[in-house]
Amino acid sequence: MGPKGKRLRVVLDTNVVVSAVVFERGRLSWIRDAWTNGTIIPLIDKPTTEELLRVLAYPKFRLNVQEIEVLLGCLLPFAETVLVSRRTAELPRCRDPHDQKFLSLAQGGKADVLVTGDQDLLVLAGQTSFAIETPAAFRGRLAGC
Repeated sequence: MGPKGKRLRVVLDTNVVVSAVVFERGRLSWIRDAWTNGTIIPLIDKPTTEELLRVLAYPKFRLNVQEIEVLLGCLLPFAETVLVSRRTAELPRCRDPHDQKFLSLAQGGKADVLVTGDQDLLVLAGQTSFAIETPAAFRGRLAGC
């Protein structure tokens, strides 16, 4: 929980979500526990969900359609869907244009934190109304609440 018991509104980049749901006992499984127990509210929108579906279908994961549905079922019931206006003039531009959607979602969803391991997003920390943190820094934030 955040300040005064407030549930933190969080955007998780695709790699963080994949690590949290695909690797049940992996190093980021605690993030899945955080949304399951109501500590955080993961925010999603159409572009980020489409990317998640595309990544889960990568051959390296060897997931069939039913397995992907089960993994999505670990996230979607706990997530808040946000309708994001793509007007983001006040947002910094990400070096990787494919990552801009995470900034837009965080702003549009009034996120407290964007959690990512992507350097193209991490370099923008301090330039937005929401925090941009690594999973490790975010874990420290949750531990301090």
